[in-house]
Amino acid sequence: MSLERTPPYLQVVAALKAKIVSGELSHGDTLPSVRELSAQYEISTATAQKVFRTLKAEGLVEARQGSATTVSTRRTLHRTAADRLEAALSTGRIYADGEYAVITAADLASPPEWVADLLEVEAGGQAVRRQRVTHNADGEPVSASTSWFSGDLAETVPALLVKERIIGGTPSAIEAATGRRAVASEEATTAAAASEEQATLLGVTPGDPVSLSRNVYVDAEGTPVEVGESVAPAGRWRVHRTA
Repeated sequence: MSLERTPPYLQVVAALKAKIVSGELSHGDTLPSVRELSAQYEISTATAQKVFRTLKAEGLVEARQGSATTVSTRRTLHRTAADRLEAALSTGRIYADGEYAVITAADLASPPEWVADLLEVEAGGQAVRRQRVTHNADGEPVSASTSWFSGDLAETVPALLVKERIIGGTPSAIEAATGRRAVASEEATTAAAASEEQATLLGVTPGDPVSLSRNVYVDAEGTPVEVGESVAPAGRWRVHRTA
């Protein structure tokens, strides 16, 4: 594997982050040695060492004297909408190894105005709502999110109204029932203070800093398939994967 753009170390950092996001590399997995990484990506050993220093500074790996470098993201990694979509399309899995979600709501409800505008829900209309809290392998909350779908899907994809995880994820279920495939995502993120409800879900204190994101998954025609909002505790690295 060769690198076409500079600086090379950032390209390798991005490649390793992508493997972590997709679940190919999980917490505790051993990374290649400096020499192995150098040969794999056709970079110098000095550049390979810089890759590891960068990943370590970001809290994504850990290394002890005389020991191998291992992935260390169990407490820090929070994935973006693009990351989740990429994982779903490439592996059929929404969650990384060790992660699990608890579905807290699955029903028809009146969406917020910004969601209604995107899904073209008429005034007083309803949309399918799914709420979940995602946990890491230690059982710690990683994020709390709400996804909204067109109300028409209540009949065509009844699993959306069941308060259980959908095996393979909602994108696959919707595609199987309707032929519509989410192919791209857009996400806007801001800093916020945790509300009482958010604090309860995430195990933090009300008023603590959190990262609030709004995301839209669209099909090949640019029509929204899913609209959502998620919140995550501050201090977790956000890894964005691009094609």
